[in-house]
Amino acid sequence: MKFYFILFLMITGICAQAQDPLGGMGNRFRGIKNAGSGNDSLTRRNKFEDSVTITYRYLDTLRGYKLDSSINDFTKYYPIPADYNYLGNFGNAAQSYVFKPRMQTGWDPGFHAFDIYKYTVEKARFFTATRPYSELNYLLGTRSEQFIELMHTQNIRPNWNVHFSYRLVNSPGLFQNQKSAHNSYYVTNWVQSTNKRYNNYFILAANKLQNTENGGVVNSSYIDSVDYARRDYIPVRLGGSTRYSADFFNTNISTGNRYADFNVLMRQQYDLGRKDSLVTDSSVVPLFFPRIRLEHTVRYSKYTFEFTDAAPDAAYYKQYYALSGGSAANGFSKRDDWKEIVNDFSIYTFPDSKNTQQFIKLGAAVQNLSGVFDTLQRESQLELIRDRQKKNYYNIFGHGEYRNRTKNQKWDMMLNGKIYFTGMNAGDYEAGASIQSLLGKKIGSLMLGAQNVNRTPSFIMQNPISSFYLMQGDNPGLKKENITHLYASVYQPVIKLGLVGHYYLMTNYTYYTDYYKVNQYNSLFNVLQIGVNKVFEAGKTKQWKWRTEVYFQQVVGGAPLHIPAIYTRNRLGYEGKLGYPRLNIAMGLEAKYRTNYKGDGYSPVLGQFFYQDDQTVQYKLPNIAAYLNFRINSFKAFVRAENLNTFRNLDGSWGFTNNNFAAPDYPYPGLLIRLGVFWGFVN
Repeated sequence: MKFYFILFLMITGICAQAQDPLGGMGNRFRGIKNAGSGNDSLTRRNKFEDSVTITYRYLDTLRGYKLDSSINDFTKYYPIPADYNYLGNFGNAAQSYVFKPRMQTGWDPGFHAFDIYKYTVEKARFFTATRPYSELNYLLGTRSEQFIELMHTQNIRPNWNVHFSYRLVNSPGLFQNQKSAHNSYYVTNWVQSTNKRYNNYFILAANKLQNTENGGVVNSSYIDSVDYARRDYIPVRLGGSTRYSADFFNTNISTGNRYADFNVLMRQQYDLGRKDSLVTDSSVVPLFFPRIRLEHTVRYSKYTFEFTDAAPDAAYYKQYYALSGGSAANGFSKRDDWKEIVNDFSIYTFPDSKNTQQFIKLGAAVQNLSGVFDTLQRESQLELIRDRQKKNYYNIFGHGEYRNRTKNQKWDMMLNGKIYFTGMNAGDYEAGASIQSLLGKKIGSLMLGAQNVNRTPSFIMQNPISSFYLMQGDNPGLKKENITHLYASVYQPVIKLGLVGHYYLMTNYTYYTDYYKVNQYNSLFNVLQIGVNKVFEAGKTKQWKWRTEVYFQQVVGGAPLHIPAIYTRNRLGYEGKLGYPRLNIAMGLEAKYRTNYKGDGYSPVLGQFFYQDDQTVQYKLPNIAAYLNFRINSFKAFVRAENLNTFRNLDGSWGFTNNNFAAPDYPYPGLLIRLGVFWGFVN
């Protein structure tokens, strides 16, 4: 099915291209990671042309970005953002310390603990490159942790670009049964006709995420026992007693989560407007000014969410999930499968044909969904499920958008909305508005925005047919969540100071109360969040820098929500050239800290973080890392020693054993050494 669908889309695109042969070339507040152009973009001179220019854009944005080659922030090249809390091993489930509720309406299968490791359609990049460009990125860490990312893009013709990316995450972990093995890949294709009327965008994004689940250590006090200085000796709740294995090719997951998705999207646009040309001394450059644009987008996606345990411990599942039964000799499994097809038709109008970044867009879409689920009765035994049942659903929704980035580039305005008319998510809606201004190079920039979302809770939380809905009895009748979000951002470049503020007003907040039970808090409550980032500089050439980020968060009301009151990240060190023109170096210390709070627990079977009010998850000391990063032309290298704070004397034995905890019974590792090489090639 995948092959024939891709073949159909590519033939459609090629046929449309053949009608006009190839020739001349024609945010969200917390935007997509690495979306900034940066001050240190990739530009190299060569004997064939004045400079190499590489820019990219995203499917639903108009602004172009340059590749960022700065080296002061390692997390730009690493899947786990700096403000995320992960369960002890690279590739494990993760969530942000900084409160970020889900603001998307419509169908949501409900599995998001591994989202940061995925390639998504929304993050796919479309490049414009004057020369073929490739990146080879490799990171090696303690205990055979490996991260590989490959990328290649080139313009086959001036108006035809292709791009391929591949990512591998493989890490055995320092504790038992933590192994992760994730694979992802992208293919994008962008073609514009010679008369600039037609555009064709193609995206293929696929992920296979595999993560062994250990259920946490049996007893948190073992962290402070000299008998368990070897962390892979500490007993865990799931997966049995296994020893460390560094086999790079062994990706077998006997107990854990296997998530996979496959996404194909093709968007076609045809413009109606006025042709023109620019005459120079040596050539005639064709121009086109659109007034109306017709757009069709088709998307096919397939999702699999599965938890398996080859040798389940019946006592564990009875205690934490109220699943009873025998020894389950054939294993234990839960699985949801989904297929999604979306057809979307939109019309644009351009009030000013010479400014394509000002437009009004109206559209409507049909979403067809089919799900296949286990037929397990809610009171049945712990056993391997083999019988399956299929259900079909649909949604019909409309959407609209207004954008205006003024010609002087000083104002950027956006209004957008979406509403579900009928189907599974009828009554869902979202509306947003934002305005951004560059007030001046010395004054800085300002952004103001507001959102309101009315959304159906995730499918696995409110529909008993899901294989992962383990509550006894009927659906509790969850209401739609309603979230109002106000935000503002100010940046002052002269003093290098940024301020951000978020205010959330929420009702019908839906959450897990333990390993599988769902509840909803119907009263109104709010969350206030303020962030500050500042760069302090010292020395004659201002090469000694202190980069600090601080977030303050407060929940007002009796909501079942725990978040750290303060989260901060600080980098103190040297950033300069050390007298060598081609050498850029950044070295120093990094410290991350958050205040103690009753952090969420984690449910391995459901792959969900849940609210708990019994145990405070403590930070004994700030997480401290030493780093040495350097760049020579397009070659970058990163050397890091992390969790230096864990060094201590434990009953006469010195070692890195003073572990912090990510969640109840989920400790962070001790000392980690990471060496990364990131190299860009202009062919």
